[in-house]
Amino acid sequence: MSDLTDLGIREIRDGVRAGTFSAREVAEAFNAAVSNAKALNAFLVETPDHALAAADAADAARAAGETLKPLAGVPIGMKDLFCTKGVASTAASHILEGFTPPYESTVSQNLWDAGAGMLGKLNMDQFAMGSSNETSAFGNVISPWRRNDGGNAALAPGGSSGGSSAAVAARIAPGATGTDTGGSIRQPAAFTGISGIKPTYGRCSRWGTIAFASSLDQAGPMARDVRDCAIMLGAMAGFDAKDATSLDLPVPNWEAMLDASLAGKRVGVPKEYRVDGMPAEIETLWQQGIQWLKDAGAEVVEVSLPHTKYALPAYYIIAPAEASSNLARYDGVRYGERDLPDGANLQQMYAATRAAGFGDEVKRRILIGTYVLSAGFYDAYYTQAQKVRALIARDFEAAWEKCDVLLTPTAPSAAFGLGEKQADPLAMYLNDVFTVPASLAGLPAMSVPGGLSAEGLPLGLQIIGRPLDEQGVFNAALAIEERAGFAARPQAWW
Repeated sequence: MSDLTDLGIREIRDGVRAGTFSAREVAEAFNAAVSNAKALNAFLVETPDHALAAADAADAARAAGETLKPLAGVPIGMKDLFCTKGVASTAASHILEGFTPPYESTVSQNLWDAGAGMLGKLNMDQFAMGSSNETSAFGNVISPWRRNDGGNAALAPGGSSGGSSAAVAARIAPGATGTDTGGSIRQPAAFTGISGIKPTYGRCSRWGTIAFASSLDQAGPMARDVRDCAIMLGAMAGFDAKDATSLDLPVPNWEAMLDASLAGKRVGVPKEYRVDGMPAEIETLWQQGIQWLKDAGAEVVEVSLPHTKYALPAYYIIAPAEASSNLARYDGVRYGERDLPDGANLQQMYAATRAAGFGDEVKRRILIGTYVLSAGFYDAYYTQAQKVRALIARDFEAAWEKCDVLLTPTAPSAAFGLGEKQADPLAMYLNDVFTVPASLAGLPAMSVPGGLSAEGLPLGLQIIGRPLDEQGVFNAALAIEERAGFAARPQAWW
């Protein structure tokens, strides 16, 4: 039944409802695909029994004539940042190795309540800190894509949700959860030729999601197309009283309202997103995206977001500062790794545990965050970064007076080789240059594949929307998807 793994979320859902195939057949096909793709290192934990149990429940409900749940029969991958009851949850860090939560995150519980099954926990950059999935304590995820230059260089699947993007692109999961702090859904989606959306901050509960930067972290779906993302987000989102930042609003039926006609809509093109050194093929794709949206009936207008150039430096002050605070809880006392040298006192145990448990990138961000929050530097750095954040949000508010959505590239390049940027943190951070502004403003933003680079690698276009206007984002992304006709997929080598 390997052909079942070619199906996306909607096709699986509808096929199970129609009796074209059973949910168990789907689960067995994807479980086998996951097991056979270990070379990608996309999964840290495989949970075939969870997928089969959910599938059997769906088949039993159909046999009994019951109304099936929205995701009945659909197995998904779960990023290892989400706590899953009884299943190891490590944030891809040694410091949480062996931690098995006694509770379920709200997002994962929402998905199980909708009938989804879990194929396993997906690899990621450690504590969601990275843009290439090279900071995982359990080894790199390898992109299923290869360049068309005749070589066989291993490529980055993007980060931090690199395991999610690789699994969906390789057809070993029809969909997966991701989290996006500064672009960690959108950039890996662009690198691997799939779709992914970061919803408005607060749409999805953060409860039970291991925290990186609390004012930025937001869960979202990653899937093969726009419709599948709309279906999955509908199951993930919703108010949660356990999360003080959760929005107490109804969840729209985004799938039912999908419409690729943009007649009467205005699309803004921010001039500040043309950055120095951007490859010509990114600009060419951007212009093609503009034409596609015009063809869909939209009016295209140029807008200005003047504080865009300050977004990346502000982000790399605010996010590490919040990380420094959030990660202070990992001290070797309550859970996870403990390093206790002979004769060590409490302070020495703290230092040894954190030195051994955290990776280099996590340590780097903790040090930056601790520095900018320290006495004498708080006002000079953190306070100023928050002011810049407010100015960036105002830029977007001004833009919405002229347009309904914005169109930009998702990333400044196609996927790069593993190891190519690891020695230069600043070069790695620049991967987020197009995605960070929407994160700082808490806006919904989506990446959709638009074409291939000269090396045969996927390139993505980003749609940014008004607060709470996920529907507008989905519709514009669908307009691009239908016109791009992106059907390229990696050739299986794994």
